[in-house]
Amino acid sequence: MKIKEISTVLEAAIIAGEQNRDIEIDSACGADLMSDVMAFVKENVVLLTGLINLQVVRTAEMMDIKVIVFVRGKNPSQEIIDLANEKGITILTTKYSMFIACGKLYEAGITGRGGCC
Repeated sequence: MKIKEISTVLEAAIIAGEQNRDIEIDSACGADLMSDVMAFVKENVVLLTGLINLQVVRTAEMMDIKVIVFVRGKNPSQEIIDLANEKGITILTTKYSMFIACGKLYEAGITGRGGCC
C-alpha cells in the first residue's frame, strides 16, 4: 500500500515528506517504546505512535522507516517536522487511536508481518 493510500485510510494529514507519497509500505508497527521498534521492526514498515518527540524521528531514521503516523490527533512541533524533512521521512497525523488506526490498516491489507503489531 502506498503512503498516499495509508493517508486516505487513516483520514490523515501529511505534515512532512509529501514527496514520498508513492512509496510502497508492506507492514505496520504500533509502539510508544522506541526500544520495541528497534527490537522488532524489519523493513518497509509504517510506524504508528502516540509518542511525539525527536527520538521518534531519530529511531525511524536508524531503522530505515520511511513513514511515521502520530495517532490521537497529536501534532508534531516544527522541530520534528524539520528533522523529518531533512531525513526524508514522511509524517502523518490522524485523529484515530493507535488501536483503531492499526485496525483500519489491517482491514485495508497492511499486516503486522515484519513489524511489531
